[in-house]
Amino acid sequence: MKGATLVLALLAGVATAAPEASIRPVARATQAVPVATEAAAPAHFFASLRPTLRPRAIVQQAMARRTARRKGQVCGDPDLQGEAVGAVPGRINGCGIEDAVRLRSVAGVSLSQPALMDCNTAKALKTWTERSAKKRLRNVGGGLVQYRVAAHYACRTRNNQPGARISEHGKGRAIDISGFVMQNGTRLTVLNDWSSRHRRALRGMHQDACGSFGTVLGPNSDRIHRDHFHFDTARYRSGPYCR
Repeated sequence: MKGATLVLALLAGVATAAPEASIRPVARATQAVPVATEAAAPAHFFASLRPTLRPRAIVQQAMARRTARRKGQVCGDPDLQGEAVGAVPGRINGCGIEDAVRLRSVAGVSLSQPALMDCNTAKALKTWTERSAKKRLRNVGGGLVQYRVAAHYACRTRNNQPGARISEHGKGRAIDISGFVMQNGTRLTVLNDWSSRHRRALRGMHQDACGSFGTVLGPNSDRIHRDHFHFDTARYRSGPYCR
């Protein structure tokens, strides 16, 4: 008897502690079909919890954009848009690219000129774009929309010096970026803005590239790089070389 009394007391406590308002989502009111009654009653309204269907046109547009992105992707990544090129022979020993792509845009940021490179370099550029460049420039002129490409593949020696080793540009592993274009048309350049009010963004991007790329050079490295960033995917036992 005492046990039954205890159970009833607990149930009463639970009932009194129940919330007065339901935690279910607020229903969307929609007009229902009039209910047939003996007295002609006005149309009633009922509550529907089903989400509104997207218009078919919007779905078709989204699918078309997805198909276009897949069609233009390279390196198996829709964020890398361009065209596959294949083997690129070099005119001198040590140059050339085994499996090249011609990149037009990366993670939604276009290139001022299509850039020839291998997939490792294209993927490194995407990583830096998403983790650094777009974030560092998100509050400048509406955000980053284009890279100004100063150089990409070129069969040559380092800094065009006679007798020097083959440049990473000659292997499709490098890209030089001289500037950045914002959505509203604002342009930042390495030459003019390395020490301007935008210096924190540019210097931050330069620093962030170290790791994604094996070599990172900028205005503080030497006079040859005073007007651009040099990025390449060469790897060294001692780790990235960044100046």
